[in-house]
Amino acid sequence: MSDGFDSQATGGLNRREFLSVGALPLVAAAGATEFGSERATRRRSVQVTIRVGIIGAGANVRNVMLPALRRIAGCEIVAVANRSLESSQRVTDEFDIPRPYGGWEELLDDDGVDAVLIGTWPYMHRTLTLATLEAGKHVLCQARMANTGQEARDMLEASLRHPELVSQLVPTSTSYRIDNVIKRLIGEGYLGEVLSVEIQRLQTGDRTGPGGFADTGGDLSWRHDRQFSGMNSLNIGSTKESMMRWLGRGTRVMAMSKVHVPYRYNNRGQLTSVTIPDHVDIMYELMNGAQVHMRFSASTGLSNGNQTWIYGTEGTLHVDERMNVFAGRQGDSELSPVPNPRGEQAYSRVEEEFINAIRGIEEITMVPFETGVHYMEFTEAVYRSAQTGEAVYLPL
Repeated sequence: MSDGFDSQATGGLNRREFLSVGALPLVAAAGATEFGSERATRRRSVQVTIRVGIIGAGANVRNVMLPALRRIAGCEIVAVANRSLESSQRVTDEFDIPRPYGGWEELLDDDGVDAVLIGTWPYMHRTLTLATLEAGKHVLCQARMANTGQEARDMLEASLRHPELVSQLVPTSTSYRIDNVIKRLIGEGYLGEVLSVEIQRLQTGDRTGPGGFADTGGDLSWRHDRQFSGMNSLNIGSTKESMMRWLGRGTRVMAMSKVHVPYRYNNRGQLTSVTIPDHVDIMYELMNGAQVHMRFSASTGLSNGNQTWIYGTEGTLHVDERMNVFAGRQGDSELSPVPNPRGEQAYSRVEEEFINAIRGIEEITMVPFETGVHYMEFTEAVYRSAQTGEAVYLPL
């Protein structure tokens, strides 16, 4: 059966061979400091249709990623595998996708699928990534990368065994808007030597207002369930992902955590114990010895919201809860707003980057598996330190 692919354009290579070869000679379409910016260089795509299958079509996949993939010329969503054939059928009916499957194994056996978007909870990411790569298909895996640092390393090792295939993570970060301006200020030496960092990241759940009170009696979600979420808690991984772009990796980690809501109701109305903390304090060191204090909480009612402070020998940088950037240097009487033109801001374009990488015209910058391993090891180090009361050194 013809799939509409012109073999003459590729010197006689079949479709799978062409897509594998195309992923090797990656050409950077945008530098790391300008990822996703509107002035990033655009290059003509190799015009071959990329056929994507989805395993796990949750809300984010349906509302954000599926439409984004459909906007890419020459990209088709051709199959879906959810928890059951019935749930897969509902998604394929809603989005006019040809093939629903009752299990992920069936989708990976489909020769009409070139690449797979994994949208399940973290507990399945290792299993599905390894199976997808073994099936000869490119993989785009939803964040968080995995349940543990070892699972993340297994995924990275599998990707290295298949250099002909693209392996990418969906960025967890919400800092796109400020990434470029912060990296520019630090890179230009505006702060001098970085001495210390203060980070506060709060979650309000379904509550409104600047910081939510402890959600006593709330429902149990997958994020509260260690079976499905592993060592991940709150938004530690996503914040560390941003921090690595700004300031590099960490070394020594110390943490304390607290479960303020020890019981929640599951979907059967049963009260269930919770072991994933809803309040965490972290201290760690940067490579230059600077100290970082990070506070994550879902139990800080009426707090002043998310905050970022970076202190250096020559200057200070502050990001407020509305993602506005302020800075000042020695001799200034106060901080001043830093211009952050929209045209110079990064934005999420992971789906486009993934398809372009498969076509061999762009390299993966947001986010390669290596980055995921680093934030997963940091997340695990926080867990270990909170459990033992001892410092944990990175890499694990």
